[in-house]
Amino acid sequence: MLICQKHLFSIPDHVSYLNCSYMSPLSKSVEQAGVTGLLRKAKPWEITIPDFFEPVQNLKQLFARLINVQDAQRIAIVPSVSYGIASVAKNLKMGKGQNIVLVDEIFPSNFYSWQRLVAESEGELRIVKRPNLVSKRGMVWNESLLEAIDNQTVAVALPHAHWTDGTIFDLKSVRAKCNEVGAALIIDGTQSVGALPFDVAEIQPDALVCAGYKWLMGAYGLGLAYYSERFDNGIPIEENWIVRAASENFENLTNYQPNYKPSANRYCMGENSQFIAVPMLSAALEQLLEWGVANIQAYVEQLSEPYLEEMADFGFTIEEKSWRSNHLVGVRLPEKINLTELKKATVESGVFVSYRGGAMRISPHLYNDHLDFQRLLAAIKSVIK
Repeated sequence: MLICQKHLFSIPDHVSYLNCSYMSPLSKSVEQAGVTGLLRKAKPWEITIPDFFEPVQNLKQLFARLINVQDAQRIAIVPSVSYGIASVAKNLKMGKGQNIVLVDEIFPSNFYSWQRLVAESEGELRIVKRPNLVSKRGMVWNESLLEAIDNQTVAVALPHAHWTDGTIFDLKSVRAKCNEVGAALIIDGTQSVGALPFDVAEIQPDALVCAGYKWLMGAYGLGLAYYSERFDNGIPIEENWIVRAASENFENLTNYQPNYKPSANRYCMGENSQFIAVPMLSAALEQLLEWGVANIQAYVEQLSEPYLEEMADFGFTIEEKSWRSNHLVGVRLPEKINLTELKKATVESGVFVSYRGGAMRISPHLYNDHLDFQRLLAAIKSVIK
């Protein structure tokens, strides 16, 4: 079992940061990688042609290991989830009357591209509503999701853990239903990959897109995506030189190439070499692989469970354990607690959480310990009427 890793971060003792689902802090090693990259740009004469390609390939290999992908060429460097999802939507054929299935209150970056595709195709955006239940909500939501997928479904786009409250979706069952009807399975892994085990070989998504600044623990503005063979002959949303064949030959770049590099390379963003952000994200992934994602999930479960049970005793509504993640938990406030007062109390106590979709979102990591949760509970108790 891992122990608290707060010593690897620059988090002051008076700060209880239970908010990794908002944005992760940078570890000291990631911070140093960024400083080194910044200083390199001050001396561009030392940046060579291999520096455009080799660090990117290393980053792809690290992410491939994290999600169990054998071919790192299936990984694309993207600036955001919206970019990665737009590449998918651009390459799915949808006819009049067909549908795209989403879950309720999905993050906007995994919504707007589907909204546009449906409008342009005269199709249906089928949103599976969150059940208005106190118990078994996650189970019923998953059942409704499977029922919404039919022979007219082109794609199902959803997270593994819902960004507002950590509700878990049964991706293996969704994949099986998608296989039955020939639909694509598109996953936004931003709020899960890096903290919740995800195995591409097991789930077999057609695409997986992740922002890098949350649970992957990198810098803002750089993400990673996996694209299956389904998209090998697709059209990217931009045409940049570095994803074309023979782009390593700078002297010959005016000999325009008709062919892309293989697999998912065509979906990489322009300027994906990112001399600062790429080494930062690589350092972050190296640390995650060293820790082990399953170990992270086990640590935060053991740490948070007693305090979540106490919150439930106070009247907070918390999803059943089998249908929620441990690294991101949305707790819904009882009527006896005023939200404005609670926000004020947590800030004054040095406790940082988020509020999303009517829930207080608690998202711990390895840098948290019992003191952080004790401070949170003290702030809660101070506003109970």
